[in-house]
Amino acid sequence: MVVGAGPTGLLLAGDLCARGVGCTVLERGAHGSNLSRAFVLHARSLEQLDARGVADELIAGGVVIRRMRLFDDPGLDLSRLPSRFPFVVSTPQYNTENVLEDRAVGLGAEIVRGAEVVGVRQDDQGVLVDTRADGAARTWRARFAVGADGVRSTVRQAVGLPFPGRSAVRSVMLADVRLAEPPPWPLALHATEEGFSFIASYGDGWYRVIAWDRRRPPGDAPVTLAEVADVVRRATGRDFGMGDARWLSRFHSDERQVPSYRVGRVLLAGDAAHVHSPAGGQGMNTGLQDAANLAWRLAAEVQGWASPTLLDGYDAERRPVGRAVLRFSGALLSLALGSNRRTRAIRAVLPAVLRGVRPVNDRLAMAISGLAVAYPPPEGVPRPAGRRAPDIPLAGEPGRLYEALRGGRFVLVVSPDDPASVAVRPGGRVDRVAPEERRRPAMLVRPDGYIAWAADKVHPGARAVGLRAALAAWCGESPPASVRRSLRA
Repeated sequence: MVVGAGPTGLLLAGDLCARGVGCTVLERGAHGSNLSRAFVLHARSLEQLDARGVADELIAGGVVIRRMRLFDDPGLDLSRLPSRFPFVVSTPQYNTENVLEDRAVGLGAEIVRGAEVVGVRQDDQGVLVDTRADGAARTWRARFAVGADGVRSTVRQAVGLPFPGRSAVRSVMLADVRLAEPPPWPLALHATEEGFSFIASYGDGWYRVIAWDRRRPPGDAPVTLAEVADVVRRATGRDFGMGDARWLSRFHSDERQVPSYRVGRVLLAGDAAHVHSPAGGQGMNTGLQDAANLAWRLAAEVQGWASPTLLDGYDAERRPVGRAVLRFSGALLSLALGSNRRTRAIRAVLPAVLRGVRPVNDRLAMAISGLAVAYPPPEGVPRPAGRRAPDIPLAGEPGRLYEALRGGRFVLVVSPDDPASVAVRPGGRVDRVAPEERRRPAMLVRPDGYIAWAADKVHPGARAVGLRAALAAWCGESPPASVRRSLRA
């Protein structure tokens, strides 16, 4: 049972169904919406969507941005990112939701709209989820439940998890508007001592504007188009002929995170588990990564082949990432809002530093894109285990590793003449593919695109032991006896 039909919940539901696990999504809203807060897909999220066959559709419907304009200068170059997607894509969140919902429903997920969750209970056998819809009460039972129901998560409150943190900035304005004089850049951040504005093109004539006024009107004050235009004008010198708003809203930006992503059979993902400032566009992207990490672990647990610690690995890996994203986005926000001399000086020189010092540019680009995320390797397993797997070319079909990951299984990348190639039994939980470059070391890639194990230069016998251990720990598999004898030989 997944609570919340946002991007996180829909990706999770589709992944579970793709692995043969029945899944129902409960959504409080009766209808989908064409209004949303999130609008940026970073490179790592695009890689995850590529591994599900839907990245190209979202790219075609959005705006590709290879350079981000920071503080009046197009300073941050994304074109050197080591990815098939060296850019960000600006597209409304509802586009991402529509694509992910079509995928989830096509794979067998049930989406129940208008179902408000009012209680969650659990026992040793499963979870009971109480809902109310059109005045009628219903109780659903599932093996596990995932709260992907946002910052005000009912699921989180029902299991008694606190949500410690702070309000980072209050009275931030959001608007979707048309601009009579479109800016020359599709995505840009401007900041002055009086406030900041962030403008991004959707590519269909609409623009997302995020604006903050240091005078901070009351949080419950209605937002007017004139107020948004005034802040943009003071931040950029122009209001670009702003008009025809389809959405105006005001919100408080918090920095919060739960102390645990799991309580028994109930797990949290996305904004239900962590919420960040809007700086860097990290929120939706971090939630999508949560879902990608969690789905295959849940499927293994439901299907009975998970190791005792596999599901706990979700909290162990994703909670530190959420904490790091919270700190990173908070630092970006402080840089945009700061009015002291030091902060103003950093804002003034940062674009030039990014243009002139490639390592600084590339490090910031890797952090914003999500490509820098790596998990601790298992004890005794050397790097690159835990790192993101590169989308290497493969011999034959499929032509790329991330196309091979579309089956939702583990993938062993190994040359046909490598003794390790016999370690995977046909029909098991691992697909075996051959790299185009025959000298490439063998590696076992998890369904979420991270390396579980990779060969190093030790003795072939030790390599075989390492592969057998990885297959057992990650996939619940070990080679048959005849293959084990072959590997030892």
